[in-house]
Amino acid sequence: QVQLVESGGGLVQAGGSLRLSCAVSGRTFSSYAMGWFRQAPGKEQDLVAAINSNGGITYYADSVKGRFTISRDNAKSTMFLQMNSLKPEDTALYYCATAQGNVLTTTNIRYNYWGQGTQVTVSS
Repeated sequence: QVQLVESGGGLVQAGGSLRLSCAVSGRTFSSYAMGWFRQAPGKEQDLVAAINSNGGITYYADSVKGRFTISRDNAKSTMFLQMNSLKPEDTALYYCATAQGNVLTTTNIRYNYWGQGTQVTVSS
């Protein structure tokens, strides 16, 4: 059974930082691309960042480029999202997900396992 568990969310003031983690079990972590998504109340789920299976290729949404960094530790089956210079508009439920293959994808339907999410709230 594949499980993804996010952690690291919380309440932070604008300009602050948080580091999200996503621990994966039940599959060969190093064989799959991964992604971080977020969903704010009343809005669609958006891809924030993605990374290929070996960590050599990354993608960022324009809204977070230069502020967020995605990374992974394949030895520990864990993915990270370092979030700096946080803004109130970053407030959302953040999810991690595994893709169907090793290639980075920005297509939501190609992610087939999802975590439960961790809440990030940025106050102004």
